Amino acid sequence: MKKLAFILVFASFFYAGAFDWPQNIVQSDSFFSYFGQLRGGQISSSLIFKDSSPVKASDNGKIIAVISEHNDEMGCFESPLGNAVIVAHDDNLLTVYANLDSEYIPETIFDPLPVTTGEDLGVSGNSGWQKGTSCLEFQVIDLLQKSAVNPRVLMPHEGHEIPLSVGSISAVSKNGTVYPVWNYMSVPAGQYLLYRTRQQTTIPYKISVSVNGALAESLCFDKLKQSGMRLCVMGNKPYPVETVYPDKERQLLASINLTSGKNIVSITVSDILGAEKTSEYVVMVK
Repeated sequence: MKKLAFILVFASFFYAGAFDWPQNIVQSDSFFSYFGQLRGGQISSSLIFKDSSPVKASDNGKIIAVISEHNDEMGCFESPLGNAVIVAHDDNLLTVYANLDSEYIPETIFDPLPVTTGEDLGVSGNSGWQKGTSCLEFQVIDLLQKSAVNPRVLMPHEGHEIPLSVGSISAVSKNGTVYPVWNYMSVPAGQYLLYRTRQQTTIPYKISVSVNGALAESLCFDKLKQSGMRLCVMGNKPYPVETVYPDKERQLLASINLTSGKNIVSITVSDILGAEKTSEYVVMVK
């Protein structure tokens, strides 16, 4: 049970191979929820599909666990993943196929069961702790790096991305004072956490913030890294969910230092295909 818990909690972004789609191909702008989004008070380590579909293995591997929604291993608690299948691959990678409606394989396996790319694992549904029209919950776990990998890094891309926006910007000082950011605003010198208005479905793949032409920080949603017992977004340091998403409306951009005088703050958000949106602000610092 401890090993299974480790697998479920911890889902190097350069890998030798790529994964096939775990279900029917959909357009890139039509997922239910994206990796790295705020979900249930946590940073989501899953890519969640919207439509019910047959689910298949995304690569050759071995089935190492089959979880039932009402599995006795969970005690009096039902599985938050619903019916799920976990497959081990080369390079210390696992794929998790959760929220299945039905399974075509035995509920109990005593030895790893070989599976090939494209082999049926079940049909997606709403067996887990999902809401609305969400169906397959797909995770990629790097056991060696103790990271949850963004599945879209390894999957082929199809169609257009949901357009990104920089959104409204705010800066939070070390003492917690919130300053809405606009051109030629005035703030005290010091360290600030910079936030944007969160988009509810999509999320930037990369965020870069520069101050006076020098890169202050970049956040990349290619993976979530374990820090302690938590998955964090990596920038200049690990950021837990309460920093990345202090509420349902804001998402972290960077930690920046503003010094006395004129500061030009440049914010760029980009999607996984490299399309960018940039906003620039002149901030007068006392």
